[in-house]
Amino acid sequence: MTTFTPLPHPTGNGLPAKADASGPRTAVEAFALTKGYGRGDTRVMALNEVSVGFEAGKFTAIMGPSGSGKSTLMHCLAGLDTADSGRIVLGGTELTRLNDRQLTALRRERIGFVFQAFNLVPTLTAEQNITLPLALAGTTADAGWLDTVVSTLGLKDRLKHRPHELSGGQQQRVAVARALLTRPDVVFGDEPTGNLDSKAGGEVLALLRRSSQEMGQTIIMVTHDPVAASYADRVVLMSDGGLVGEIQKPTAESVLTALGKLGA
Repeated sequence: MTTFTPLPHPTGNGLPAKADASGPRTAVEAFALTKGYGRGDTRVMALNEVSVGFEAGKFTAIMGPSGSGKSTLMHCLAGLDTADSGRIVLGGTELTRLNDRQLTALRRERIGFVFQAFNLVPTLTAEQNITLPLALAGTTADAGWLDTVVSTLGLKDRLKHRPHELSGGQQQRVAVARALLTRPDVVFGDEPTGNLDSKAGGEVLALLRRSSQEMGQTIIMVTHDPVAASYADRVVLMSDGGLVGEIQKPTAESVLTALGKLGA
C-alpha cells in the first residue's frame, strides 16, 4: 500500500530521533545539514537544517521541484560537496570530519556513482571500465564477485566491447557494474536514466532495484521522473531546501500527485 507521510520541521537541535537498536541499519545519515550559496540579500539556502537517514539495503529516490535542494543533498551525502554546518555519517564514518585526501579515498573505496552521463573511457573495454576504480587504487577485482555482478547485469557477452560498440542502455549497465564492484556502502545515482529511452531506462532501473533486493545494495537516486521513482522502496520529497514528506512503496501516480502539491 502506498502511503504519503508529511515530515515535520526539525525541532530542538535538528537531529532525527535515535533509531531502535533492534531496528534497520542506517547506511548514511544527515544531521541538521545546512548549505547556502551567495552572500547577503542574494544568498540562497539550498539545504536548511536537513536531517534524514537512509536504510541500508534499500532503494530510495529523492525528488522535488527544481531548486529544492535534492542534488545538493546528494552531493553532500556523497562527499562531492561540503555543507556549511551539520554532520554526515556514512557507514559509521563522519564525512564532515575528513580532509580532502581522506574524502577521496572514501569515495573511491566505499561509494559508487551512476551519473546521467555514462562517464566511460572510450579506449577501454567494458571489463576494463568496470574494473577501472580498482586498477586506479592498485588492487584487483574479486573474480567471483565480478562474475556475479556482470552476470546479474547481463554483460557477460559484452565485456570485450568498447563503449562505442554498446547501446546507451548497455553503457549504463557498465556504469552500474563499475559502481557495484567495490561493494560500496552506498551507490548514488544522479538522474541515471536521463540519457536513455524509456525501454533502456526501465531496464537500468530494474537492475538497480535488483541490486538492492538481491545484493543488499543501498541505492540513493535523484530523479525528476515519477516513473523512475516508482522503482524505489521509498521517495523522499524536498522543497525550498527542506524535507516535506516521504512516500513508502511509491507508484508513478502517487509520486505525481505528491509533486503536484509541491508545484513541481
